[in-house]
Order: sequence, then C-alpha cells, then structure tokens
Amino acid sequence: MLASITQKKFFKNIRRILSKSYAISEKNIRMQLRFKYTLIVGYITPLISIIMPFFIFGKLFENNPNYGPWNEKNFIVFLFISYNLLLMRIILTGIPQRLNEEKFWKTLPALIVAPFNRFYLLIGYFISEFFVVCIPFFIIFITLLFVWPISFGTAVVILLIYISVAFIFSGIGLIIGVFAISNENVWGFLRFGISVILIMSCITYPYEIFPESVQSWIKYNPIYYIIDILRLLWIEDSIIYTVTTHLPHFAVWLTGLIVFPLIGVYFFNYVFKKLGISGY
Repeated sequence: MLASITQKKFFKNIRRILSKSYAISEKNIRMQLRFKYTLIVGYITPLISIIMPFFIFGKLFENNPNYGPWNEKNFIVFLFISYNLLLMRIILTGIPQRLNEEKFWKTLPALIVAPFNRFYLLIGYFISEFFVVCIPFFIIFITLLFVWPISFGTAVVILLIYISVAFIFSGIGLIIGVFAISNENVWGFLRFGISVILIMSCITYPYEIFPESVQSWIKYNPIYYIIDILRLLWIEDSIIYTVTTHLPHFAVWLTGLIVFPLIGVYFFNYVFKKLGISGY
C-alpha cells in the first residue's frame, strides 16, 4: 500500500515537472520561431567560424602530417563536431537573452514567482534552446555519419553526450542569465568570459596547435575535456577503448553533468534573492 502511494506521488511529480517545463519551452519556441531571420543567422554563423580553421589546416597539413590525433583525412570530423558545438553555444547566450526579454516585457515576475521551482526553468530552457538548433544539428550529425562512418553504439553514445553537453550549457546559461535580469554590467563581463573559455576549450582549433604556455591553462578548463570526448569517441570508434584510455575526460564529463546544472539553479536562486530584478 505504502509502495503504491509512493509510486503514485513519484509519477505525479514527474508529470508536474514535465507539464511546467513543457509550458516554458513551448512559449520560448513560439517566440523564437517568430524571428526566423535571427534563427537562420544563428545557423550560418558557426559555418563562418569553422571556415578559417579549414583553410589554415589545409596549409598546415602540407608541412606537418598530423597535430596530435588529427590529420588531413580525419580533420573533417573535428570541423563537423565544431559546428554542432558552436550551435550549442546558442544555449549559453540564448537563455540569458530569453530572461532579458521576459524582463523587458515585464513578464518575468509572473514566470519565476515563488514557489516556482527553478529546475522547471532549467529543463524548460534546455528543451526549447536545443529544439531550435536540432534541425541543423541533426543534418550535420547524419552527414558526418556518411562522411566518417562509426558503429551504431558509438553514434548513440555520442548523441547522448551531445544532449548532456546541452544540459551542461543550460546550467551555465542560468548562471549568466540571472545577471541578465539582476545586473547587466556583470552579464556583459560574463559573456566575454564565456567566449574566452570556449576558445580555451579547443572548440575551433585543436589542443596541439596552442603554445605550451596556453596548453597548461587549457588543462584546467573542464569544458575542454567534455568537448574532447565527442571527438575522441568519433575517430577511435571504440567506446571501451576511449573510456579506459581517457578516464579523466569521462570523470570531468560526469562531474560537470551533475555540478553545472545544480550550481546553475542554486546560483540563480541566490543571486535573484539578493539582487532581484534591475532595470525596470
């Protein structure tokens, strides 16, 4: 009897979470689809970002056959994954932008008034932001499967890690987002900081091309390890081998998957309680 009641409460909570998160994501998706030009520009911009590495390494490989695991043949994997990761960068910038829009339209208090659970906000924004990039994302993902085939199991694991990266970015997006509504000066500073962190995560250029002094700093960047997993899994196409030879990468990924969303929600609550909404 007790087990049955507990089970009913569990499924009731799940339905409530999904219902509230769906409502947030539906509203955000409808809003973003109104501005189709902005969406298209968001899809094209990552292409521009990977054109320069394409030309640079086209020349570099003529003098040096490889840079770490990357060579003239498999560098296409690096660039395709870079595009999808740059697409996901929209999540980092999109969540603060959505919150700032809510503030502008004065609908923010109604959205996050207590006792609203901020995890609903996290999940809702995660769904909506990932949804708006899913079409170009899957086009690139499927195209790369034809260009550089991998096993079905590896493809599924990579896809799950991509989704987890989107969730991690959502947690970071909440951290930035709270300042978009509480202190826009800090928001601008954090946007610059995120750009530096992404550059230092080897999102567009491989680790091996950076000077040793910069490489030592990259090693302290958890985003680098999370991004590197995707590329290693694809070119090695052996889940067991990649896990056993790159345990620190997977440890950082699992830690980040738990820590970043939790910190994002906690930090959002803390800063919002301290500073509230500014700019009204």
